[in-house]
Amino acid sequence: MRAVVTRVKQASVEIGDRVNGAIGRGFLVLLGVGPNDTPAQAEKLADKVCGLRVFEDEQEKMNLNLAAVGGGLLVVSQFTLYADTKSRRPSFSGAAKPDVAIPLYEAFLAACAARGFPVEHGEFGADMQVFSQNDGPVTILLDTDLM
Repeated sequence: MRAVVTRVKQASVEIGDRVNGAIGRGFLVLLGVGPNDTPAQAEKLADKVCGLRVFEDEQEKMNLNLAAVGGGLLVVSQFTLYADTKSRRPSFSGAAKPDVAIPLYEAFLAACAARGFPVEHGEFGADMQVFSQNDGPVTILLDTDLM
């Protein structure tokens, strides 16, 4: 699994003319699922995301995690994180097909919620508009194959 985790002051995702999910302070997580990913990787990634210490403490050091700041998560599926860009027209054949990706996307959402965090989300496969007010900016790339 791959994730782009951005620290935000606020973020939302719209589908059509309706807001599907919105958070205040927390993480916007763009989540990609590969064809060989497993539920264990979804758990491992949830642990890593929920435990990241990238919020500033009183000394302005990135020392606090999501729980310490009462943050939430907005998770948006993003198959393009598995783009093959060898040519100018990317191929997305490296991304998991929906029958594999949807259950793992949902497992990641559930794993974050089970850790006590409010989790908002987009809709898998939908055309979404994502809005965020990045904080810092702080953006972290995570790949379970490298963890």
